Amino acid sequence: MSIKENLDIILQELKDNKNNINYEQFSLFIEEIVNAKHIFLSGKGRSGLAISAFANRLMHLGLSVSLVGEISSPHSQKGDVLIVQSGSGETLSLISLISSAKKNGLKIVLLTTNLNSSMSKLADIVIMLSGDSKLGNESVQPMASSFEQLSFIIYDAIILELMKILKQNSDIMFERHADLE
Repeated sequence: MSIKENLDIILQELKDNKNNINYEQFSLFIEEIVNAKHIFLSGKGRSGLAISAFANRLMHLGLSVSLVGEISSPHSQKGDVLIVQSGSGETLSLISLISSAKKNGLKIVLLTTNLNSSMSKLADIVIMLSGDSKLGNESVQPMASSFEQLSFIIYDAIILELMKILKQNSDIMFERHADLE
């Protein structure tokens, strides 16, 4: 198989997975982002990379955001939101994080492939994405690649929607881009 054929397979898989999404929860997700005093984000492994990229774009929109565990992350309070990405929904450290956040009055948004997970039961809003995970859903790609890829694209689609709502454009966002690199 060639690189082009592999790419065609991956893109078709993403298209198929996109068609299995229930989009009704996204309006609630976006509402939580817009109304949050502060947005905390967390994920582990490649899910952590995807959610870190999302945090970066939320910051470019001028929103108050931080990645859980960063030394500059502030104290949480009621009115904040925690967004977590976990394919399995069973990562123990993230379950503990969600439990603590719930006790502190935060709203919890979860992106996962597992609606029956421990995290799904704790979350206020669950965004179910099709794709492979540690649970063994079918994919030609290794491990949880299709879930992680779809989450990157979903986050960019959310950013486009937030740009409209917050009346932002790429030029305004670029003014918030890091200049000390």
